[in-house]
This record gives sequence, C-alpha cells and structure tokens, in this order.
Amino acid sequence: MEPIGNRGGLVPDTNRIANGPVRASKNALTVILLTQSLRYWLLLAWALALGVCAGWPVALAWLAVSVAVGVVRGRLERRLAVRDSDSVGRTLTMVATGSSALWATAPAIVYAIPGAWSLVVTTCMIVSGYLLVVTQFRTMPQRSMIVSAPYSLVTLGVGYSLIGHPEFLPFLTCVGVVGSAIFANLLFGYHDRVRIETFQSEQARLIGELETARDRADAANSAKSSFLAMISHELRTPMNGVLGAAQLLDGTALEPAQRTYVGMIRNSGGSLLGLLNDILDFAKIEAGRVELEIIETSLRDLVERVGGVWAAQAGAKGLAFEMSVDPGTPGLVLADPTRLSQILHNLLSNAVKFTDTGVVRLSVGAERLSIDRVALTLSVSDSGPGISAEDQARLFQPFSQLDASSTRRFGGTGLGLAISRRLTEMMDGALTVESGPGGGSTFALAFEAPVLAWSARASAEPDNAPRADVSSARQRVLVVEDHPINRQLLEIWLDTQGHVHTSAENGKIALEVAASQAFDLVLMDVNMPVMDGLSAVRALRAGDGPNRDVAVVMLSASARAEDHIAGFEAGADAYLNKPLDFAQLSAVMAQSDLRGGAARSVEAA
Repeated sequence: MEPIGNRGGLVPDTNRIANGPVRASKNALTVILLTQSLRYWLLLAWALALGVCAGWPVALAWLAVSVAVGVVRGRLERRLAVRDSDSVGRTLTMVATGSSALWATAPAIVYAIPGAWSLVVTTCMIVSGYLLVVTQFRTMPQRSMIVSAPYSLVTLGVGYSLIGHPEFLPFLTCVGVVGSAIFANLLFGYHDRVRIETFQSEQARLIGELETARDRADAANSAKSSFLAMISHELRTPMNGVLGAAQLLDGTALEPAQRTYVGMIRNSGGSLLGLLNDILDFAKIEAGRVELEIIETSLRDLVERVGGVWAAQAGAKGLAFEMSVDPGTPGLVLADPTRLSQILHNLLSNAVKFTDTGVVRLSVGAERLSIDRVALTLSVSDSGPGISAEDQARLFQPFSQLDASSTRRFGGTGLGLAISRRLTEMMDGALTVESGPGGGSTFALAFEAPVLAWSARASAEPDNAPRADVSSARQRVLVVEDHPINRQLLEIWLDTQGHVHTSAENGKIALEVAASQAFDLVLMDVNMPVMDGLSAVRALRAGDGPNRDVAVVMLSASARAEDHIAGFEAGADAYLNKPLDFAQLSAVMAQSDLRGGAARSVEAA
C-alpha cells in the first residue's frame, strides 16, 4: 500500500520512527497473546458451521488439526514475545499466514460440498477471516495483506467458479462491500499507527530533554554546594583573624571607648557569621544533605536554655519576657535538640527584633496521645505590629523580606523562617503563624514525638571530687596552621594562657616536628598545602612516634557535618569550627579525658 502523504503532518520523518515496524509487531503480538484463549472459541464456532454444512466427522477432524496448530502457534508467539529484533515481525507474519491457510480450508470445504447454505456460510467465513486478520494487524497494512492471502485465494476461487451463475453478482457485490470496509479499517489503523508513533517520538524527545535538564540541574546544584562550601571556608578564614584578634584585644587593658569599639567588631562579626550559617543551612536543606539527629532530649531544659538567652536580649531592649511550660510536658522525648533550638532561636530573634514595646512569650503545650507519644506545640508570641494576611502568604518564602524598601529598619537574609519551616517539615510537623489586625503575632511549631519518660529524671548528685584543671596546667602544644594571621593569633593566645607552643605550616612539617618532640595537644588545621590536616592525623595515628596517642583538635573553616565526620574518622578527638571562640578552645583543652573520650564537635559562635 502506498503511504499516505504528509498532509496534516500525519506521517512523521522516517528517521524518527525507524523502529516503528518492530514496535508495531510487538504491539500486535501483545494483543494476540492477551486474547489467545479467544482463538479456541472461534475455532469451535467455525467447526459448528462446518459440521452443519459438511458433516460432523469433517468438522471434528478440522477442529482437532486447528487446535493442535493453535497450541504450537501459541508457544511460538510466547517465544517471540521475549525477543526484540526485526525478525520478530517476519516470523510472526509467517506463523500467522500458515495459521490463516489452515483456517481458510474451512470455507473452501463448505463451498466444495453443495448445500442450501453453502455459499452463505462460505461468504461469512471468508469475511470473518478477513476481519480477524485485519483486527490483529490493523496498524500494519502490508502484513495484513500477506496474512490474509489464503482467504484472498479462496475468494478468487469461489468467484471464478461462480462466473455465469446467478450468484456471481451478489457474491461480487458482497465482496466489494466487505472489501471497502476492510480497506477503511486498514486506513484508520495506519493513521492511528502514525499518530501513535509521532506521539511516542515526541514523547521520547521530551523525555530526553527532561533528562538533560535534570542532569544539568543536578550538576548546577552540585556546583552550587561546592561553591558555597568553598565560600564558607574562604569567608571563615579571614573572619577568624578578625574575631580572634578582637577576642585577644578584649582581654587586654582598654579604655572605655576602645572596649566599645571592640564590642562593635565582635557583634558585627557575629552577625556576619549568623548570615553565613543561614545561607549554608538553606543550601544544605535544598540539596537534601541535612539529616535529623533524633536523640534523647529534655524539652524543659532546652526551652529554659534557649529562653534564657533571649530573656537577656529582650531585657536589654526593655521588653518583658515570659516563659511557661505545660505541666503535662514529658521529661524526655526523642527529638533533634539542635534543630529545635535553631527554630526557637529564629522565632525568638524575630519576636525580639520586631517588637518595640510590650512582651515576648515562649510557651510549651503538650497533649498526651498514647502511653508513649505526645503532641507538642512550641509557641512564640509578641506584641509587635502584627503581620497582614498578604504578608503571611509570603512569610516563609526564601529570601523574603516583609519590608524590602531602602528604608527598612532591620537586616537579615530572609532565610530564618524558610529554614525553620523546612526543618519542621522534616520532623513531620507544622510551623504556622497567627496575627490579628490589632497587632501581635504568634508562631507555633507543632509536632509529635515518642516519649521516653513522662516525669523529669532526678538530677545526679554533684560530684565534689577535685578535678585536675588541665587548661591551667602548662601544656606543650603543636600548632599546625598555614594561615600566618591565624597561626599568630593562636600563638598569642597560648602565650597569654602560659602554654608552650611549637608551630608548623603544613602537615608534613608537623609530622617531622612530632617525630622528635612529645606534645600534650595538637591543634591541627584541615586545609593546608603540601599535606592537609586529615592526612597528617592519619599518619600520626599510624606511626610509632612519641605522639601517636596525643590529643588532636581539628580546626577548620569547613563547617559541614561531613567535614566533622571526616575529622573524627581520621583520628581527631575534637573538632572546632572557625572563627574560633577561645573560650570554647579553653574548655576543650580543660577536659582531662579529651583523648579517648567521646568525639566532640563544637560549633563556634
């Protein structure tokens, strides 16, 4: 059959449907297999018609042979179903044509035996045979013609034998009507096939474009994460110098004005560090790299600790600060205290920031759900100006500022609430806001948690046994730091604390120094030229020198959780983020069980 032209765009480009015949053959084979049981019902109907016209012995013999051939054909078709090549179509055509030849013997037998209904039954069988073939191979006109060839031969034979008889014209008319219907069926099937293949080709193209776009997005996201990690390191390194110098300067004799200036430096540096942490947290949440650490948590202690910080902040601003905890609040639950604290800090920060007069409230509500589960609600309320319904709709969007004008009073990245909501969703909870027209807002964090203990555990008796103050003892410290300013800051601070120190610019020099001198502590930077800190710690632990078991504290501007894990796996005993807080460093050095104790990860403020 000559292909229909490209009118209306129905026939796609040949290259786009190169596998069309294979797909069409597989589709036809699928339909045949799904309707395989119908074949035997059709054989039975044909055998009944054959028995009425030609006798039952002939009909039974024809039925037995046809069923046997049908069983063999079914097995061949099932084998073809697992193959995927051009030979599938050819083999299926050959098998179907052989089967049609057997079926076509039925109308030939009926016509060969004279009877009142012979011609009618013969015509019905021929038409039925054509329809069966066309239905199975509707989307493949050429193969339909090949498979139906046995019926065409019977039709020609019957028509030739009827020439000169009165039945010739009616038979010819019947063949013409049925033939035109079958041709229309094939035409519609071809159009359907073209449309389906065009759709499939377009679908494959779109899927390819989507996969390419996804790969590009993944690559861009990975590049963004790497960029943020690099920027974090590069920003924290000079900030360590600024804030470290400010801390050292704050410990000297200063005039009141000078101390004020130092305080301004430290406060501004702390604000900058907070903004940096917000951006990094949001990037990690977007990349799916934040995991909750569900551990035993005392909610009362957490709320009192966080509330105490902001009570002082509110007092400094002249605000009243109220805190209440529901008596039904469990003593211990399973939750992530770090992320809960982060959310509360964000909410309280906004409440204190945007409230000029009045009160800020922190409250905890609890509803017992079962013997070991509770629904908790942590609410932060303020008497500020309130939030309009329009602003509430975009309040939790990233980088959203309700006052985006050039005259806005407060800074910030607009990420705090977005991060808080994402963290809340990770807890399967909800973070909502209510604000009335008269002013005041309430942010509520609601989530469920497993309960470990409903009542608070009794505090352990204080241990009054004397402890060695390691930080006050004279320690021998190896400082491994490539940045000259950061190295100098550490040396100055160690001098003021009365410690003895030796410095190295990279891991290789540190190993050479450690091979000949014994130290009480190693302060090891991570990112250094020649040999990085992680490699140096591994080599130190694997060696047999005097410092194989020395306490090691990693110092790094890389603040990601995976960086901390890598440090502990390398053999470090503690991990401090830059910018360094010398008070935290002093606390770590004061721990007499630092070496061999639990791994410690301290986030410097």
